[in-house]
Amino acid sequence: MTKIILVTGPARSGKSEWAETLAAGSGKQVIYVATGLVDAADLEWMRRLEKHRNRRQVDWETLEVPIELPAVVRSAQSSECLLIDSVGTWTANLLEQEATVWGQMQQDLLAGLKSTAADVILVGEETGWGVVPAYPAGRLFRDRLGTLVRHIGAIADSVYLVTGGYALDLSALGTPLPPAKN
Repeated sequence: MTKIILVTGPARSGKSEWAETLAAGSGKQVIYVATGLVDAADLEWMRRLEKHRNRRQVDWETLEVPIELPAVVRSAQSSECLLIDSVGTWTANLLEQEATVWGQMQQDLLAGLKSTAADVILVGEETGWGVVPAYPAGRLFRDRLGTLVRHIGAIADSVYLVTGGYALDLSALGTPLPPAKN
């Protein structure tokens, strides 16, 4: 049976490490799906990417997928565990897309998650816990990501919140909301 797991939380909370722990315990071939764009001019970003690379197990395959995430999810095999890090970065990569294009990409990802043969672990950032961004692009990003994370959570078998050095299984502790009305 395919499992969908969402790992969410604030910045620097350990989301990726918890997702990696879950993937390592899956018993399947782990495919690390990195959604970040490589930008050699951004040294701080390159250090972040390197930190993630160094933490990965050597037998894990890595795919760099900044845009075509739905296709990767759809094509995954039952012997695989996809670790997608992260849906926030993927959302940022598509931020300049028109609302209709974004909506279709989001629906394609959700449909792929519902039909994939693989286990999928997704890392999703929680950006809406702070102030309302002062700029339209920041508000658009926060709203798109918040909606996407909610939709993924609604179809996930397990949802974890990682914060304060702990991973909380929200699917065991919480009550799911009714489906979002977009």
